[in-house]
Amino acid sequence: MIDLLVVGGGINGAGIARDAAGRGLSVLLCEQHDLAAHTSSASTKLIHGGLRYLEFKEFSLVRKALAEREVLLAAAPHIMYPMRFVMPHDRHLRPAWMIRIGLFLYDHLARRRSLPGSRGIRLNLHPAGMPLQARFTRGFEYSDGWVDDARLVVLNALDAHERGADIRVRTKCVALHATDTGHWRATLLGEDGAQETIDARAVVNAAGPWAARFLEAALSPSSGTHDPSRPSHGLRLVKGSHIVVPKLFDHDYAYIFQAEDRRIIFALPYENDFTLIGTTDVDHYDAPNEARIDAAEIDYLCNEVNRYFKRSISPKDVQHHYSGVRPLLADESTDARALSRDYALELVRTPAPLLNIFGGKITTFRALAEEAVNTLAPLLGCTTRAWTAGVPLPGGDFPDGDFARFFASVCRAYPALPKPLLHRYARAYGSRIERVLHGVHTLQDLGPALAADLYPKEIQYLMDNEWARSADDILWRRSKLGLHTPASTMSALQEWIDSR
Repeated sequence: MIDLLVVGGGINGAGIARDAAGRGLSVLLCEQHDLAAHTSSASTKLIHGGLRYLEFKEFSLVRKALAEREVLLAAAPHIMYPMRFVMPHDRHLRPAWMIRIGLFLYDHLARRRSLPGSRGIRLNLHPAGMPLQARFTRGFEYSDGWVDDARLVVLNALDAHERGADIRVRTKCVALHATDTGHWRATLLGEDGAQETIDARAVVNAAGPWAARFLEAALSPSSGTHDPSRPSHGLRLVKGSHIVVPKLFDHDYAYIFQAEDRRIIFALPYENDFTLIGTTDVDHYDAPNEARIDAAEIDYLCNEVNRYFKRSISPKDVQHHYSGVRPLLADESTDARALSRDYALELVRTPAPLLNIFGGKITTFRALAEEAVNTLAPLLGCTTRAWTAGVPLPGGDFPDGDFARFFASVCRAYPALPKPLLHRYARAYGSRIERVLHGVHTLQDLGPALAADLYPKEIQYLMDNEWARSADDILWRRSKLGLHTPASTMSALQEWIDSR
């Protein structure tokens, strides 16, 4: 018998597993695919309050997200860092006074400890003005944060595991039955086809865009729950797509553009050599794992950024693209961009505790997880208080969160390794870089390169410690090396992995 079964290995599930395990509860998390395989690795890679949500009067959500922004930046300064955003002012869209009011609220809705506030700028005197068309003369600058979204999920799962949680990837919960003793009996299906039955005192449905489908498929009619196939909170699945093109600018600022349809488009520096552009908001009616960008979305993103940059792009410039399905709380809105990004928790107490997680955004995952465990704790006899707000994630415990100083110490410790490689390792693993590079003194100690900047030493670490099972896991979620790796090397890398 375990205390808590968490179904879903995205950011919400991993965060809940971490929080619960840290309070001394016995936890098993099962994920039908890889950690962060879908929505949680398909974000715009931002830790942000959501400036555009102010337009829809989502003041509570923005305040909560802004407060969490500060907490998260302090918890994982290796995979998260502050970023300054520039918004060129397009006169025929939102007026300047409206933007100034929005930025004032953004600066003051929650306390800022480390991030500088917003300001107006003259683009002809600003580094971010050079790539823009000459018609843009005024703009605004403000702060938010960058995050490696998939690694954020992995680090939460890793911390949960080290606090006692059992993390099962490629394991699907195919059935839930209530027992006569008021517990859940779950049937888990492993990748090899083997089934296992476990008993849990409570279940968390953190299946994201699969949340409603999971309830319908796993719960039998005899389970006795309160009409589990029809939860009171509805979900509307919205596809968000991004494109990656060769870099359009050489500075470290990011852009936030106002689109003609009043949506917001981001253009971010990405993986040194690229620019990440997104996102779209399109209703999605197929299976969540079947989300793919379509030609209309690519054209839309290209056309919108072409309204701002001097250098035009077209679909042929797209080097990579990805799409994710966001499970948003359904309401009467006909416009997908107006749907709330807030979350809702729905607790079913009988015949056994079942907590459904609906909605949410990556920035508020920790607060969501804390609220979820607070909800379940009294039912599980747990009196341990919430703890995650001031505790760093694995690798984030270097002094003062000062990445520059930490990286300098890494370079001194491994003088024989290339600095670009060390920089990637430092960003990915933080203070745990020593575990990846244990016994390494020269580049040859890493083994023969199997792909761009990818060596057997790191691959083995990811397989042994971070649940990596495939080339896709490693090249697109544990890292973004897929952008720098020819497709022809994928099969060779998979063969090496399969041979271990």
